[in-house]
Amino acid sequence: MPATVHLAPLPHRAQPHASKPPPPPVKPVAPSLPQWNALLADHSRAGRHAAALALLPPLLAASEGLAPDRFTLPPAARSCGFLRGGAAAAGRQVHALAAKLGLPGDPFVGNSLVSMYGRCGRVEDAEKVFGGIPDASRNLVSWNALMAALSGDPRRGLELLRDCLVALGGMVDEATLVTVLPMCAALGWSETGRAVHGIAAKSGWDAAARVGNALVDMYAKCGELADAERAFPDAPSVVSWNVMLGAYARNREASAAFGLLRDMQIEEHGSVPADEITMLSVLPACSGPPDLARLRELHAFTVRRGLDATGDKVPNALVAAYGRCGRLLQADRVFAGIRSKTVSSWNALIGSHAQQNSAAAIELFIQMTNACGLKPDGFSIGSLLMACADPKHLLHGKATHGFILRNGLEKDPIIRVSLLSAYIRCSRTEPLARVLFDAMEEKGEVSWNAMIAGYSQNGLPGESLQLFREMQSMEGHCSSMISATSALMACSELSAVRLGKEMHCFALKADLCEDPFLSSSVIDMYSKCGFADDARAFFDRLKARDAKVSWTVMITGYAVNGLGKEAVELYGKMRREGVEPDEFTYLGLLMACGHAGMVEEGLHFFEEMRNHHHIIEPKLEHYGCVIGMLSRAGRFADAVALMAEMPQEPDAKILSSMLSACHIHGEAELGSEVADRLLELEPDKAEHYVLASNMYAGSGWWDEMRKVRKMLRDAGIAKEPGSSWIDVAGKVYSFVAGENTLPEMDGVRRMWRSLEERIREIGYVPDTTVVLHELEEEEKVEALRWHSEKQAVAFGLLRMAAPATVRVFKNIRMCKDCHNAARLISKVTGREIVVRDKKRFHHFRDGICSCGDYW
Repeated sequence: MPATVHLAPLPHRAQPHASKPPPPPVKPVAPSLPQWNALLADHSRAGRHAAALALLPPLLAASEGLAPDRFTLPPAARSCGFLRGGAAAAGRQVHALAAKLGLPGDPFVGNSLVSMYGRCGRVEDAEKVFGGIPDASRNLVSWNALMAALSGDPRRGLELLRDCLVALGGMVDEATLVTVLPMCAALGWSETGRAVHGIAAKSGWDAAARVGNALVDMYAKCGELADAERAFPDAPSVVSWNVMLGAYARNREASAAFGLLRDMQIEEHGSVPADEITMLSVLPACSGPPDLARLRELHAFTVRRGLDATGDKVPNALVAAYGRCGRLLQADRVFAGIRSKTVSSWNALIGSHAQQNSAAAIELFIQMTNACGLKPDGFSIGSLLMACADPKHLLHGKATHGFILRNGLEKDPIIRVSLLSAYIRCSRTEPLARVLFDAMEEKGEVSWNAMIAGYSQNGLPGESLQLFREMQSMEGHCSSMISATSALMACSELSAVRLGKEMHCFALKADLCEDPFLSSSVIDMYSKCGFADDARAFFDRLKARDAKVSWTVMITGYAVNGLGKEAVELYGKMRREGVEPDEFTYLGLLMACGHAGMVEEGLHFFEEMRNHHHIIEPKLEHYGCVIGMLSRAGRFADAVALMAEMPQEPDAKILSSMLSACHIHGEAELGSEVADRLLELEPDKAEHYVLASNMYAGSGWWDEMRKVRKMLRDAGIAKEPGSSWIDVAGKVYSFVAGENTLPEMDGVRRMWRSLEERIREIGYVPDTTVVLHELEEEEKVEALRWHSEKQAVAFGLLRMAAPATVRVFKNIRMCKDCHNAARLISKVTGREIVVRDKKRFHHFRDGICSCGDYW
């Protein structure tokens, strides 16, 4: 019999008309404070900072007696810090809430507030909060937070590191090290960086990947590549490789950068795949035409790896690199291949053209804004202003200025400096730059530097020095390395050694002399003022002479002073100390050999430069030095042959030097051809007509001479008169050829006639061949007497007591008769005489000139 199944009774179904009340609603449970804190911390850690801050109002509005605690406020402060400017007010409210609850002294809350204010750029507030944390409660996190807040002021940041080490007994961690090492890099303080490296090694943190990368970056930015290589980790990540590649690129070590990139792809190194950052790190190493082959190889590499298709950054960098290498056509092609052209893409192309083809750069800017409708940014305007820095584009520069004002961009310091530079370069005769500068409400250091450097670099050294003095007198402004370097450059142009020595003293007091660029400017100043011995003494006192720029400037200084042998000897010492030459070193060497008549040595260095070991392509300046050297030595066939194999057409400097040599050697046939080319190339330069006229007169081609002089008159070009000047007791006295109206002229005439009698006794005979006018012999002799440099020398001997050196400066080339006279005067008076003409220095001592009568 089957078992009986009992079914549960069906539930009673209420009838529609039943009036039983519904059950009461369940009251929701309010979140506890730990739940609020957990949710807020989760949002902050995940980067949902706005959502995190949105939780604070309902938490504060809760009526269950909830009050934020030491776990609520830190994530809220953290989110305010990451939102920065947009949450500054919220950050202050969080701080006020902490103060109300009595929590700012709590290290957990205090540290988060310090970090928040640091991220928002409110350093003073960060320091106040840090000062409110009791000394006993400050931990390493507190110190790290304040050091991070001071990252924009590296000097104070490193001072804080010292205080931290004292307070915590030398305790550091990874965060400490990766915060302070960039400060050492920003200041270029390699010694301090080494000390921090020692702390990292002692604490064991140098093995951490982030610390290792920061060490490599610090050493590289301080120019210590050997130390950067030693700090490179044994098992590098892609970040480590990228940092080292960027280090080589910043220091223009293209060969090393490409070698490292190849190593990065080799299996034994783990074959770390290159990424977008890798390419952006190594592409800046392609800085000029010699790197073109490597750039093409790198371009092919990016295409094979598909790195050019990941976005616009790598293609933009390729456009810029091709521009730096002088290949605008390739830059245009890469740009054309970019699918989505951003403002950055256009900026790269405009910047490339601005350096070589300013008109094309301006057209591209117009196309970007009008045809494509893109809004230019600060970089666009900067590149456009670079293109407008030319007198023929002054109107475009003014139009760009108007655009800047209409769009409120005049406060941008980069745009402001670019605008100043453009006005200085394209309107030297108009005070547009100075008007703009004077109208600035706030003149920052960069603006002062731009004006001082602009004046100095564009043929206005007097204005540069005057502005430098104004800056020194302004309260709150102190001279920087850049402004001091520009002022030294101005002293060099003016041959103002007194002012130059004052600048040298200033640099010593400001502890700037160990900077390779400023120290090179000191060497250059002394050299161009004729004080080669002082320049060498300063050079020998430099503690670190591993910068090739110092060696190069000293070699060039010897060259302008006609000391070829000394320049070659210094080059040999440079190579023995392991410093490799560059194109500027060779230019100084070739100039030195040319001035000293050391033709074979000069040819040797020219061939050495072209050797593939150095990978230095001779430029027009190098060819010009060699052609001038060969021409001056009378080797015109070799000079013409070298001119024919040059990659470019000869410029006016080359033709002018060859024409001068033709005049010296009486090569009228060749000189006539060179003169025609020179006058066709630059028909508005009076000195070319004068040189051609002198060449024809010296060869007795009087009809051709008259023809050239008529051309000069018809062109309406004013001939610069020969003039000389001399600094006596801080006052400059000027003389022109012929009669002068100075009150001292009677004494000058008597002094010269006395000198002439004395030098005639030891063989002086006036060389009337240098008087290129159709005059009687006596008239020629009288004309020779009153050449400007003879007047200046006589004045110097009259007013300067022995044994002071007489230093004269002349605006044109010294003539053969004056050279012979000065040489003999140095013998009969026992005084050293230094004359700097347009080409070089002549040091006369005991009847001998430093040029060996070869100039």
